[in-house]
Amino acid sequence: MTDLALLMLRVVTGGLLLGHGAQKLFGSFGGRGLDGTAARLETMGLRPGMLWATGAGLAEFVGGLLTLLGLGGPIGSILTSTSMKMSTFKEHSGKPIWASAGGAELPVTNATIGSALIMTGPGRYSLDRLFGIKVPWWLTALLSLGAGIALVVGLLMEPEDAEVPGAATEAA
Repeated sequence: MTDLALLMLRVVTGGLLLGHGAQKLFGSFGGRGLDGTAARLETMGLRPGMLWATGAGLAEFVGGLLTLLGLGGPIGSILTSTSMKMSTFKEHSGKPIWASAGGAELPVTNATIGSALIMTGPGRYSLDRLFGIKVPWWLTALLSLGAGIALVVGLLMEPEDAEVPGAATEAA
């Protein structure tokens, strides 16, 4: 039953995140497309917006597809979890947790599922198992490091109109 549960988590979460990436990349399912996503990300300080929009869209689309298929070990979940963590802090920070209030309920749930799949692996019903694919530990470590760096860089970027603490006092 554990392998069936992992399959359900992968198919539902991976499929939805694939669709979320398609919204960003192609404007599918009522999404903004790359131009609209880039403009939105720039308002959050993520510049250049097109680079961040492409990265977020690919992380969700490719990561979602890999997760859904159970292909590439933890790669898909690393990509999607990182994107969801960025969303949690850049888009939903400072709001109540619930999605109905604009909060981070959904990205926190998706990041948690991704993190759990990183720890458990994709399970028996996966392309990795079917083809005997094992991702080398060093590739997982390298991707995790790169994702962590991208996350930190993005979180440190501030919107241009963000008020610097104490700036009003210094100006007076």
